[in-house]
Amino acid sequence: MNLFYAPDIPPPFHHFDREESGHIVRVLRLREGDQIHLTDGKGSLYLGDIVAADPKGCEVALHPPVLMDHIPPPLHIAIAPNKNINRFEWLLEKSSEIGIDVITPLICARSERSEVKPERLQKVLIAAMKQSLQTWLPELHGPATFSEMIKKPFPGQKYIAYCETGEETLLKRTLQPGIPALILIGPEGDFSPREVTLAVSEGFLPVSLGPSRLRTETAGVVACVMVKTLIQ
Repeated sequence: MNLFYAPDIPPPFHHFDREESGHIVRVLRLREGDQIHLTDGKGSLYLGDIVAADPKGCEVALHPPVLMDHIPPPLHIAIAPNKNINRFEWLLEKSSEIGIDVITPLICARSERSEVKPERLQKVLIAAMKQSLQTWLPELHGPATFSEMIKKPFPGQKYIAYCETGEETLLKRTLQPGIPALILIGPEGDFSPREVTLAVSEGFLPVSLGPSRLRTETAGVVACVMVKTLIQ
């Protein structure tokens, strides 16, 4: 199955841009009459018949869409970008494959990186969605400071992953099925005690992801797996 992403799909035809057209015709070697699948990243899956196999502008005739089920509740992880951006991109890729819904780069007191390139990160998410044959594209928010993030309304469970005291409750023991979850994950140096205090004052529960000390990107993947397996 070949899955392609098109955010705006106006049936009955779709025209691919030059990059995707080249991939369809030159790399996949598809021709007129062959079929491909498209998604708008919002849960709809389309079957398309190639009617013009032009590497500069491939065109497909679309069948009626099928709406794929999106399993609630949503998972939102706000996580500090790594100094090595490749590690952060790895996190985006894996969490997208697992089925995360929303990601926010989180700027903390001990953050090693305060800027990201959203265009590049969006491409990573799209590629992961296509590779894992999903029809829901995770929503990538712009970077938010810690103080901004903890004050944003969130209708669900709110957690801050913290491992400083060793007395935090395990995340998997506090998750409630059927309720949206927001999890804050800090940089390699962890959250500062003041940040944890502020988060608690805004209704966040300090939690642990387990006995091991995890890298930031690993913590993000572990949290994603826990939520997806325990509350959905």
